[in-house]
Amino acid sequence: MISLVVNALYNIVDQIFIGWGVGYLGNGATNVVFPITIIALALAVLVGDGAAAFFSLKLGEGDKESVRKGVGNAIVMVTVAGILVMAVLLALFNPILKLFGATDALLPYAQDYGWIIAIGLPFTMISMAINAMIRVDGSPKYAMFSMVLGAVINIAFDALFILVFKWGVTGAAIETVMGQVASFIVSLVYVFRFKTIKLGKEDFKLNGKICGNILSLGVSSFITQIAITIVMVLFNNLLKNYGAQSQYGAEIPITAMGIVMKVNQIMLSILVGIAIGAQPVIGYNYGCKNKARVKKAFFIAIGAAEVVAIIAFFIFQFAPMALVSLFGAEEGLYNEFAVKCFRIFLMLCPLNGFQTVAAIYFQAVGKPVKSAVITLSRQIVFLIPFAVILPIYMGVEGVLWSGPVADGLAFVLSLSMILYEIAKLKHNEKLHLNECAAVNTSDSKTYADENVNKDCEDKVE
Repeated sequence: MISLVVNALYNIVDQIFIGWGVGYLGNGATNVVFPITIIALALAVLVGDGAAAFFSLKLGEGDKESVRKGVGNAIVMVTVAGILVMAVLLALFNPILKLFGATDALLPYAQDYGWIIAIGLPFTMISMAINAMIRVDGSPKYAMFSMVLGAVINIAFDALFILVFKWGVTGAAIETVMGQVASFIVSLVYVFRFKTIKLGKEDFKLNGKICGNILSLGVSSFITQIAITIVMVLFNNLLKNYGAQSQYGAEIPITAMGIVMKVNQIMLSILVGIAIGAQPVIGYNYGCKNKARVKKAFFIAIGAAEVVAIIAFFIFQFAPMALVSLFGAEEGLYNEFAVKCFRIFLMLCPLNGFQTVAAIYFQAVGKPVKSAVITLSRQIVFLIPFAVILPIYMGVEGVLWSGPVADGLAFVLSLSMILYEIAKLKHNEKLHLNECAAVNTSDSKTYADENVNKDCEDKVE
């Protein structure tokens, strides 16, 4: 959880220092570049979270050979993906920035910031994917240290480069990449120190079946991230167009919503961190057929996630100006719209805790399609249509109201799917206990495997 929060803080810290050192146009520019970073992270979690789920399931089955090959294949895939992303972005940089909502006023700042960020993306992608596997190997503190080291470098040099050297958004980008490279080095060292496996050269040879399994298990996390990109790009353009027709203008809505989404990303990172923390326990015990422990881990994760989401709700509703003021002192219209963003767009954020854990649960038990359905429901199926329709009748504020509408509908869907899944678990557990009772009352000599009898006796007891 701390690792993911620290990763989210990279852009938050940049925004805070840029807000005070450059102004809201600088922050608006980073919001335009932010979807580029999210695309890279989406590919990283596609491979990393998929490999982590594959790791847990195969380890629970006792298949260490598949675990080794899964880790090796994942590292190769994310490395290739990182290099390709960097190359495409640098080749098509200006068209991409305009596609992502850059106005004439924001474009120069976005150019200065974005090309440096693009160069650092392979490092952060590889680091993030490896960290997911480090966590399921039983070393979450090491993964946390990797991310915290990068964040400390980021924060320290942010103040120096922006406030002292006056390098503006360029300085913010340079120190961000410096932190990402540091995290990459620390993560890479662990590749040769896995606790449960020892990698060999043959494990890095790509295997189509293993790669397919990894990608299928990581698709929910990928959709979560890529959906954020789609939403941000759509929102930037909607806010630009409808904002220009309002008293706020084009730049204020883009900047304010970007800040709200990044602050919300802190909450979501905590929620996802809780869910991913439960993922190895759920996946391992699901592989071992210990359904009671699967349910226990799931409900603990749900409880923790809801506590976090409810606390965040109270902050967003009753102290939004305290959050807005972190990003610089601006004039009235900017503050007014930013407060509206927090209060309206995040109105039903307490429901996000349940939905996030539910999506990761299905990913952990090897049901990526159901996981993807839950994730897509909020980010794509419900949010985008209402974001397009509501502004027609409500103007720029209609974009904000699409958030709570999507949250409410997605919660209903995810709740119904989880209730069905829990009912199946209870039914299967009851059948197994009945079988165990039958074994316990019959002549054990008719059963060749004494371990099965012992397991059943333990379960009946």
